Amino acid sequence: MAHAPIHPVVQQVTDRIAARSEHTRRAYLDRTEAAKGDGPARANMGCSNLAHGFAAISGTDRQSVKGLVRPGVAIVSAYNDMLSAHKPYAEFPDWLKDAARAAGGVAQFAGGVPAMCDGITQGRTGMELSLFSRDVIAMATGVALSHEMFDGALLLGICDKIVPGLLIGGLSFGHLPTMLVPAGPMASGLPNSEKSRIRQLFAEGKATRDDLLEAESASYHSPGTCTFYGTANSNQLVVEMMGLHLPGASFVAPGTPLRKALTEEAARRVVQATRDENAASIGEIVDERAVVNGVVSLLATGGSTNHTMHLVAIAAAAGIELTWDDFADLSAVVPLLASVYPNGSADINHFTAAGGVQTLVGELLDAGLVHPDVHTVAGHGLDRYRQQPFLENDELVWRDGPRHSLDTDVLRSVAEPFAPDGGLRVLDGNLGRSVIKVSAVKPENRNVTAPARVFDDQHQFTTAFQAGELDHDVVVVVRNQGPQANGMPELHGLSPGLGVLLDRGHQVALVTDGRMSGASGKTPAAIQVTPEATSGGPLAKLQDGDIVRLDSDHGTLEVLVPDDELASRHPASGATSGQFGTGRELFAAFRRTVGRADQGASVFPPLEPQPSPSDVSA
Repeated sequence: MAHAPIHPVVQQVTDRIAARSEHTRRAYLDRTEAAKGDGPARANMGCSNLAHGFAAISGTDRQSVKGLVRPGVAIVSAYNDMLSAHKPYAEFPDWLKDAARAAGGVAQFAGGVPAMCDGITQGRTGMELSLFSRDVIAMATGVALSHEMFDGALLLGICDKIVPGLLIGGLSFGHLPTMLVPAGPMASGLPNSEKSRIRQLFAEGKATRDDLLEAESASYHSPGTCTFYGTANSNQLVVEMMGLHLPGASFVAPGTPLRKALTEEAARRVVQATRDENAASIGEIVDERAVVNGVVSLLATGGSTNHTMHLVAIAAAAGIELTWDDFADLSAVVPLLASVYPNGSADINHFTAAGGVQTLVGELLDAGLVHPDVHTVAGHGLDRYRQQPFLENDELVWRDGPRHSLDTDVLRSVAEPFAPDGGLRVLDGNLGRSVIKVSAVKPENRNVTAPARVFDDQHQFTTAFQAGELDHDVVVVVRNQGPQANGMPELHGLSPGLGVLLDRGHQVALVTDGRMSGASGKTPAAIQVTPEATSGGPLAKLQDGDIVRLDSDHGTLEVLVPDDELASRHPASGATSGQFGTGRELFAAFRRTVGRADQGASVFPPLEPQPSPSDVSA
């Protein structure tokens, strides 16, 4: 079908990403092409190697693996039965194996990856492992696929660091047809606005712990993904927009016949792709256009700021260099089309009922804000993602989704957006570089100039707040929270107290080298400041009472101290907590080697172009 011309800024950003990535992307694709082979991957194995690969299975699957005829599909899963989002995966391997077998392939459970919950570890020392778990998951995915038994892969994961980790690991095997398999959100519970209200009352001492626990358990109440628009649901939307889910798969509830049908179809599609010379591998799907489409969808929906690191790291795994400037320039021209908590009162189920991904894709395609001519697991072109799945006489079919929003309080058109831009901005100044999400911040609260109050961890802030020391205009600075310091924990424990101060009429902002992620709320927060304090960043030189100016409109973050005075100050030591206990000692090597936030906060070295075989022979 005919498509609208690509918006000039979207095209310019895509072109410059491709230009700066030319050599690393070419090297990646050369490696991917070299890894391809004829026939099942295991066909070139020695007999002893192969025998180990089917020793544990029986029946027709054993004969299929032994016979070197049927394609093998790896299942890599983040299942555990403690986390609501991943509990539904318990049943998926059997479904996938049955469907793969019926399609003429054989699926094996190749490996599990860890899945930790930031909701459980919030404010606890375990949170200091959270960001690093992404790269552990990538490595675990690599281990699962390293047996070279497989011609395709199914990656099962939902939340925060898990989907990015699976993608980074999967992209190391970029020659494989690969699909991500979601599990879906839980039913809507207590409205998010009410949950937030109870949290603030508790922070003020006006609600009991029993009140708070009742509210939280009414919000998070059953198997499935949490329904607010944090990193988990941002993962699902971005991955679908990048063409790595089946169309419409992201937000179908667990425990439904449609969820099972989509899961089984994923296995069938991957088996079919292993036999189709025209089917794109994961390394071919994740190109510059798909990366830009992912960023645009994140911005159009007010998604998680964690993706300013995760998408950078994912792109790097495919040989593509994505920068924060690319995010900022795209944000300036991509309107905000969704209002989902924390950017509104609706949850992800309300977004789906309003038209969801299908309507969003249509709006972005028709406005020329995303690239239509891309590879996807559903075939060529993003138009397939205008469609939504249904069961018709027990058969899975796709029909065109709503062309227009069914609830303009939740989802709007490009012609009448909630805001003219995506609300994600990059701040620069003498305190370093950071990102800020203003889509949930009222315009009158987006620019703050006030005295700093400096803390070295979030618990110091809580103590000062409870003592009434912050009841005035203030820029709260929480430093030594970056990846080198302690693994860059999320700092959502600050949100209720900051919200109380804001509601009391004060100018309030947060500045931190830590994270706030997808639940960043109504207080302006300059987060992921880089360079971080621990590595000598300017935050280490801030003092209580310094006047800090956060200007979202002009993209600046600065301390109003003369340059010579700031340069003459000795950085504060700021002892970090992330050394021992709760497994933190196991990650010392990660803290020493992790990169900057604006480079993906990754422990993996940047991809370097490698000489082609012809260059070596010459």
